[in-house]
Amino acid sequence: MIELNDVRKVFPARRGAAEVTAVDGVTLSVADGEFAGVVGPSGSGKSTLARMVNLLERPTSGSVVVDGQVLTDLDDDGVRRARRTVGMVFQHFNLLDSRTAAGNVEHPLELAGVGKAERRRRVAELLDLVGLGDRHASRPAQLSGGQKQRVAVARALAARPKVLLCDEATSALDPASTAGVLDLLRQVRAELGLTVLLITHEMAVVRAVCDSAVLLDSGRVVDGGPLTEVLSRPHSPLAAQLLPAPVVAGATGDLVRVTVTEAAPEGRVLRTLAGELGLDVEVVGGSVETVAGRRFGRLLLQVTGDDGRLDAALQRLRDGGSLVERAVPGDEPEPIDEHDEPETGEPDRPAVRSLLDAPEVQR
Repeated sequence: MIELNDVRKVFPARRGAAEVTAVDGVTLSVADGEFAGVVGPSGSGKSTLARMVNLLERPTSGSVVVDGQVLTDLDDDGVRRARRTVGMVFQHFNLLDSRTAAGNVEHPLELAGVGKAERRRRVAELLDLVGLGDRHASRPAQLSGGQKQRVAVARALAARPKVLLCDEATSALDPASTAGVLDLLRQVRAELGLTVLLITHEMAVVRAVCDSAVLLDSGRVVDGGPLTEVLSRPHSPLAAQLLPAPVVAGATGDLVRVTVTEAAPEGRVLRTLAGELGLDVEVVGGSVETVAGRRFGRLLLQVTGDDGRLDAALQRLRDGGSLVERAVPGDEPEPIDEHDEPETGEPDRPAVRSLLDAPEVQR
């Protein structure tokens, strides 16, 4: 459904500053109906990448294909017509304060020239879908953050898109509202058959809803794939961000990092190290989560006892399918800042531009 082929975006030098390469040779494929995530620290190029999917930013080079159509081959009028397949949800809602919830959802349909009766029918349908059928007359100031984002989701769905782009759609919300919006995104993906591309720095969001993800750093993809594959892969930078198991300061003895999967449960490792070898084993860090509907985790064990037997035991566990490795202080990457700031190096782009370039809608 979405294919980015070696896309690159360079912002030219301005006001004495050097040019900025925001996205540098990214190739990405998202299948029809997939819920995919793009993660990375501030300035890694996530938001620029999202805006290139619907050509709010044209790539400096490379191609963008959505629903089989090469958007980068189209002129501006062709791109506006092609955007009917892509809806977008932003971090800060970008609702029009002068309009009610219904009016905000109706706005892109008005710009597309849809008749009044059809607009009202579609707006009522969408507000019911996002759970705000009783708030159609409320203005943004009368809505909570979670409700504002639900209105924004309804607005993004107005033109019946096939792809939904969510650029930090939960970053401005409290935990309860975040959970509600994620549930809504799962619901609309399932009911409408959407393909969703979620841009975020919040690893909990990726764990909660994504089927796959890629990790960006300095505009490049450094790791990625289906989450079940990534979390079963040794030495994966993305897995280390999704399920960190940091080394605890002051730990003594040997440190062993264990990746927990349904096929390689932690009990097997603990039984081997403690039961069969008689080593003292203590869990000093890590967590176990449900990711993509399956159980995964990363634990840090402190092992004391006969050190000469440990390496042979770890190799035996690896041969049996367990993901285990020795850990040393400083080998775990720093977690991505959960209080991310807007990405740097990019000129300001009013999000409302996507409404002014509203897609055409079938009448």
